[in-house]
Amino acid sequence: MSAPLPYRLGPARPALGLVVLQSDESVEADMRRLIPQRGNLLVTRVPSGAEVTPETLAEMEGHLGQAAALFPPWARFSAVGYACTSGTAQIGAPHVAAQIRAAVEADVVTEPVSALIAACAALGVRRLGLISPYVAEVSGRLRAVLAEARIETPVFASFEVPEEARVARIGPQSLRDAAMRLAGEAPLDGLFLSCTNLRTLSVIPALEAELGLPVLSSNQVLAWHMMRLAGIAAPKRAPGRLFMQTR
Repeated sequence: MSAPLPYRLGPARPALGLVVLQSDESVEADMRRLIPQRGNLLVTRVPSGAEVTPETLAEMEGHLGQAAALFPPWARFSAVGYACTSGTAQIGAPHVAAQIRAAVEADVVTEPVSALIAACAALGVRRLGLISPYVAEVSGRLRAVLAEARIETPVFASFEVPEEARVARIGPQSLRDAAMRLAGEAPLDGLFLSCTNLRTLSVIPALEAELGLPVLSSNQVLAWHMMRLAGIAAPKRAPGRLFMQTR
């Protein structure tokens, strides 16, 4: 038998972890588009319901630790993100972080709600128009959490779609039409397209140009916050004022 081949180990890239809902079809592709290749993005999935209700969202808390434990056991993360806006609002950001930290080594844990609050602070947004795909009781919890952070949502609209399989297929024209209608209903500092399963990145630049407002989305703010916390520079192609004004 021949001797083992010689090899050298290359430098480790900053590891970023992403906990994605079993039912989500959009966020992983968006995050790989937004996070540069020098950030080593590792993904796991958490069981989630086919329909989004307060009950199915709350059930995820009990599975978060198991999902995070499926990351490579030797990984040391600069940041881990839980990719669910409404789930975070329902479970609570501290509880999300506690479940993930119990399973993996991570410098920081974030999610779209904490990321949105940080993005609003960075952009000076206090009056936020909110568009959600979900039923009123789910969206209402998110609005209450934002109110606790002193972010008003004076205008709100929803597609009232509970099924995740349909949410991922809401088209860009529907998002644009909803945003244009909502922005005309009250003075706003910005607009938020809520839900990691909505495909929002392609509509952000045109909406910002038409509305003259920052337009934020769940996947955009989560990627921005994870990179910011991990000390990774965002790529120049990242869409939206959020990336342009906080470089």
